[in-house]
Amino acid sequence: MSLGDEHGYGGESGGRTAEGFGGSGQTRTRLPGGGETDIYGGARRPVRSSRSLITVVGVVVLLIAAIAFANQGGGAGEADPSESGGKGAAAQPTAATGVKPVEEKAGGIPSGYAKDEQGAQSAAANYAVALGSDGMFKAAPRRDIVQAIHDPAVVGALLSNLDKAYSAGFLANVGLNEDGTAPTGLTFVSRTVPVGTKVTEQSGDMATVEVWCTGLVGLAGPKSTKPVTETWFTITEKLKWVGNDWRIESSSQKEGPTPVNGDNRASSADEIAGAVAGYGGFTYAR
Repeated sequence: MSLGDEHGYGGESGGRTAEGFGGSGQTRTRLPGGGETDIYGGARRPVRSSRSLITVVGVVVLLIAAIAFANQGGGAGEADPSESGGKGAAAQPTAATGVKPVEEKAGGIPSGYAKDEQGAQSAAANYAVALGSDGMFKAAPRRDIVQAIHDPAVVGALLSNLDKAYSAGFLANVGLNEDGTAPTGLTFVSRTVPVGTKVTEQSGDMATVEVWCTGLVGLAGPKSTKPVTETWFTITEKLKWVGNDWRIESSSQKEGPTPVNGDNRASSADEIAGAVAGYGGFTYAR
């Protein structure tokens, strides 16, 4: 997979014009420079069943995945057969797309996107990463994230809803302290990783983007009763061009598409905690 920043990629002579990038559904990602005795055990982690989910109006973050995690159980999952790739694609499915990434940041989150399909996809992917971070479980970082990426017209009501959703009872159910921190000796993990993006509608100052994601949520540590689990979901973000940049006006989330679980051995608690500390999250997607 080519990770070049220029317009030419995937074996296409002469490269592409900017108009050729929107809606391709392809994603380029940049990374930063950062058993009964063991609940992670050597055995394979049970796959998920359907769970009770709570939806906060106008708010879709990894909160929903965390709620599913808090109410997790055993079961079986299947891949969606409708997601098989079509024939006659112009480029390789894994070919990198996009121009050089944005250089500006607002509250640590990439900003300054182009007012085109690629810019909308880039914004939606990075906003999904921010909304799925562990910062959303703490009041002050949550406020900063919401203010940085949402239309100012919706921020007040959104923060009010989120403060109610991230209640002390909810945090306790997830295994966290009242202030959103992890208990001593445990590491809280909450990460969203975009797998692909797609613009479903764009007109003038509005764009609707779907972001297919995988996520990690749970507590890593030898005494954890909420081990880190994997989730798959699709976030639909309705974006509005505000203040010379894309901002979220509203969003929604649905489960899947979910791949069939592989044969990977579940890692130990120490391995998971070490990976969380040793591998930084994404700074720029697409």
